[in-house]
Amino acid sequence: MPEFPIASSSFIPDSPAIPAAEVRAATAAIAVSGLCKRVADASGELTILHSVDFTVQKAETLAIVGASGSGKSTLLGLLAGLDTPSEGKVLLDGSDIFALDEDGRAALRKAKLGFVFQSFQLLPHLTAVENVMLPLELSGESNAKRRAEEMLGRVGLSSRLKHYPKYLSGGEQQRVALARAFVSQPPLLLADEPTGSLDAATGEAVIQLMFELNREHGSTLVLVTHDSSIAARCKRTITIAAGRLV
Repeated sequence: MPEFPIASSSFIPDSPAIPAAEVRAATAAIAVSGLCKRVADASGELTILHSVDFTVQKAETLAIVGASGSGKSTLLGLLAGLDTPSEGKVLLDGSDIFALDEDGRAALRKAKLGFVFQSFQLLPHLTAVENVMLPLELSGESNAKRRAEEMLGRVGLSSRLKHYPKYLSGGEQQRVALARAFVSQPPLLLADEPTGSLDAATGEAVIQLMFELNREHGSTLVLVTHDSSIAARCKRTITIAAGRLV
């Protein structure tokens, strides 16, 4: 039987090495690179964010801190695709959100994101359970009501299912907002000053609940806060000053 020579491995071209930073970005829950936001003002142009770069790994908890007006909330809005940058990229679970049109970004948010706002952002004409059902119904879930009721029970509001937001306290409204954010079990949760409108005791209860739900669902949590005690609970903290990461 004829023998065929085996090619030496020295003739096999090496695969190009992939930089570690690119590997981290590709596998991260969030990867931000060169993110800038500029707006027109009376003097001509105001830069709110200056070339921001960072990554957040899956299941990580990250606090974004800084003084009022530093650009924290602007950054969070860009991470969610609720605003568009002047320059730069945001990858959510590997998808470049600003390569998508508005419909594409909305679909990505629906699939990947939960968002908790300082001002709750509940729909006033819907009851607590209807507010929590909404993201499930938009996704075509057939058991939306049952899942919404279960999640409201999880946040201690089983007796308030049929109440409209105006009949709920601030803490109860924020718990409804938390239930709405978590009900579809999104891989990423963003929270913008979630205790800013609450008293200290109610705020503590809401934050404790947020971290409990985060651990249970294994989601990635990114929150903007001015409270150092809340930031200390996160695995990592980044600080923004005058639109720059420091």
